[in-house]
Amino acid sequence: MINHKLLDPKSIVVVGASNDVHKPGGKVLANLLNSNFKGTVYAVNPKEEEVQGVKCHHNVEELPEVDCAILAIAAKYCPSTVDVLALQKNTRGFIILSAGFGEENAEGAAFEKHIADTINSVGGSLIGPNCTGFLNTNYCGAFDAPIPPLNPQGVDFITGSGATAVFIKEYGITNGLSFNSVWAVGNSAQTGIEDVLEHLDETFDPQKSSKVIMLYMEKVSDPKRLLKHSTSLIAKGCKIAAIKSGGSAAGSRAASSHTGALATSDVAVDALFRKAGIVRCHNREELTTVCAIFMHPEVKGKRIAVITHAGGPAVMLTDVLSNNGLDVPHLEGPAAQELLGKLFAGSSVGNPIDFLATGTAEQLGTIIDYCENQFDNIDAMCVIFGSPGLFANWEVYDVLDQKMKTCKKPIFPILPSIINVKDEIADFIKNKHRINFPEECVFGNALAKVVNTPKPQPANPEMPAIDVSAIRKVVDNCQNGYLGLTEIRQLLDAAGIDRKREVEVDKEADAVAFAREAGYPLVMKVVGPVHKSDVGGVVLNVKDEETVIREFNRLIKIPETYAVEMYPMLFGTEVFIGSSREAKFGHQVLFGLGGIFVEVMKDVQAALAPVNVDEAKSLIQKLRGYKIIKGVRGQEPVNEDKFAETVARVSALVQAAPEIAEMDLNPLLGTSKGLTAVDARIRIEK
Repeated sequence: MINHKLLDPKSIVVVGASNDVHKPGGKVLANLLNSNFKGTVYAVNPKEEEVQGVKCHHNVEELPEVDCAILAIAAKYCPSTVDVLALQKNTRGFIILSAGFGEENAEGAAFEKHIADTINSVGGSLIGPNCTGFLNTNYCGAFDAPIPPLNPQGVDFITGSGATAVFIKEYGITNGLSFNSVWAVGNSAQTGIEDVLEHLDETFDPQKSSKVIMLYMEKVSDPKRLLKHSTSLIAKGCKIAAIKSGGSAAGSRAASSHTGALATSDVAVDALFRKAGIVRCHNREELTTVCAIFMHPEVKGKRIAVITHAGGPAVMLTDVLSNNGLDVPHLEGPAAQELLGKLFAGSSVGNPIDFLATGTAEQLGTIIDYCENQFDNIDAMCVIFGSPGLFANWEVYDVLDQKMKTCKKPIFPILPSIINVKDEIADFIKNKHRINFPEECVFGNALAKVVNTPKPQPANPEMPAIDVSAIRKVVDNCQNGYLGLTEIRQLLDAAGIDRKREVEVDKEADAVAFAREAGYPLVMKVVGPVHKSDVGGVVLNVKDEETVIREFNRLIKIPETYAVEMYPMLFGTEVFIGSSREAKFGHQVLFGLGGIFVEVMKDVQAALAPVNVDEAKSLIQKLRGYKIIKGVRGQEPVNEDKFAETVARVSALVQAAPEIAEMDLNPLLGTSKGLTAVDARIRIEK
């Protein structure tokens, strides 16, 4: 739990306070003095008697007891300063702005550890070091600018980068976004992003707490805690949007299986955010726009009315919405004709509803009323209204504000004329406390992300029954590395995963005997080489004994081959299921169409275990090749229920055997009756 003296101190000292507001110690003191803080402010600087009107102490030993300390001094002086404050002055809140800690060298890391240990020993809380600070509605303990408009119902912003926080705040503030708190956690020596989420979760008050959380993170330190508290907060009514940067480097990791090559850390982040219900964003503009949408009433459907006096932006917005799975439904019938009669000649109401450049504030109000009360196939409205510079928009924006207060359906204002009617927009933001979405396509993409992000998955979903004791017996008795066919068969059978029935032979006579018993056509594969196809180790459609003898003698001579696998040839649509264990995240389960779709197009979905049947089915339906699974042009469909069940069984298997580092079922052959695993590879890493 974060100490209350950090959040709502009655006294604060700035150590390293300065009269120079271009230095962190000067700027943080100025920001503090200009903030809402009502308590006592102290300053420490050995060279000054007074700093910015505050009486100055020469060292921390001279101070009385003080609740919270902001340090802007060299890293080497911070450990001893913290010792005095924590152990002698009853200080429990610490914000360390200084750099030169673990981000630089081993000596700095030792300073950082000493500080965290001291603060932990007294139950205190630390933001930083190497950060821009912390602010909330009680006080500003940050040295950066701008200081955003503060509102208890504004955004709680948690960031691992102070500089990025500045740029995110600037963009958000410009368009009217307000904030409740900003946590720039820096090195997170004690308090990281997951700790702040835990605090917000455990102290959540449905009447008082902010319900919008914005995250910027360059690492996910504790995925399980992030999932737990994000899911809990969203269940309580919060909405969360996040940027996780730095994912591209992980994609270059070499791996020996399809699953390993696909299951990068960034894929795991995607899966984590989706399971938690977090809207993942990829840039500052998108992040602030998503959070601005969160500040409006929730959109409870995908049917959007586009209301405009300018055709071009409306067409572009309609394209973006439609291309991202939202609907801009056609409006027709008596109500539509009645509305058309109330507009100027040349207007159209089919949706987009275009009431022309000459449209009036009164007409806008009428259109909104019809979308609210007459059109039952509309869930939300987007109003695009700018100005060519010929007239003012005061009356229009007054009407828009009033309708936003009274309508139950969400209304999103897209006011693009940030120069021509800048005064009206400034009034709309500052005095009416509204948010503007200045660019329609940015807004459309963000709205689609919000609407299309699923609700959090249950923490303990119902899973298929599997034979855990049989699985453990196999895994406990095997060595690290790739399992043999016998062990793979035992694991698949224990997990209830249908598989082909095959034999391994190392003598020509045994190959001939199996062929005579099983019949034709047959498949023959090398056992030993990792990539069978690459070494010419796969033969399909073997139809006679002569071919069996010839191919056996060829295959058995391929380097690293110690046997030949044989089984009756199966038919169906190739699909793929695999799993990979990712550090900290646990197991990902990946699945999609097999063959070229996984190797070249990488048309896969990924989910973090546990994955139940419902989650698997919802993701299968997001595959680009989903129509192939449904069956196209007379092709037999894949049994979707069995596909989803097999995904869930793989998830249950890797949870029962977390030692499975990588697993491929590729291909599985799918028909309308079920799925059969044709080839499987499982690597154990204990």
